Amino acid sequence: MLFYKTHHHTSQAPWVVFVHGAGGSSAIWYKQVRAFRAQFNVLLVDLRGHGRSPGAAVMGNKYNFETISADVLEVLNHLRISKAHFVGVSLGTIIIRQIAEMAPERVQSMILAGAIAKLDIRSRFFVGLGRMFKNLVPYLWLYKLFAFVIMPRKNHAASRSFFVNEARKLAQQEFLRWYKLTSQLRPLLKRFEVPLPGIPTLYVMGRQDHMFLPTVQDLVERTQQATLEIVEQCGHVVTMEQPNEFNRRAISFLLAMNR
Repeated sequence: MLFYKTHHHTSQAPWVVFVHGAGGSSAIWYKQVRAFRAQFNVLLVDLRGHGRSPGAAVMGNKYNFETISADVLEVLNHLRISKAHFVGVSLGTIIIRQIAEMAPERVQSMILAGAIAKLDIRSRFFVGLGRMFKNLVPYLWLYKLFAFVIMPRKNHAASRSFFVNEARKLAQQEFLRWYKLTSQLRPLLKRFEVPLPGIPTLYVMGRQDHMFLPTVQDLVERTQQATLEIVEQCGHVVTMEQPNEFNRRAISFLLAMNR
């Protein structure tokens, strides 16, 4: 089973499950835990091969979005959490969307920060570049390149450094298993363009998230099934760069549904 950590508020409080992105760990949520646990029960998970969770040797070699999402649901089953709000960042938003498709009755709402809704031409180029060189160069070189491409500005430096430092904990083979998931992204994201009715969804994006904000804006405008909030002076990892603003907006969204 995945490594997880809980923070209990009260037995009546709703659960909020935090799902990190590729190369990170549940440590990324350190700027959210205090604010959320004051009003909610909080569950943090490390995805397989990340943080303190086991990798392929224990979890098996079958890496796809369904099995990784099933890992998270297994933790909820173990803790007897029937339903929860889900908060994700970057690739974690895709895991949450997959969970919502597999078990919509378990998802009260989705808060998707730095969401990946579609791969544009630039994204596909860098993903393809990674596939060409992933077996030829140390994975950390590729990770540093991707981190800089996605978070290029000076005010993104802390987020870049955090993600690179977390990625150092991954083994080369574990990175390669996760990188193979990129081949599944385009058809998966195309399927996810159709919204799931009955699950309130909030996108929180940084104004400077040049790779992913335009496609999220387009998706929200076309479907009219979600709310988009844009945080100024902020890049891809809005949860770290503007934590107070993210916490305020996310908690307001959750409280509005529980009134």
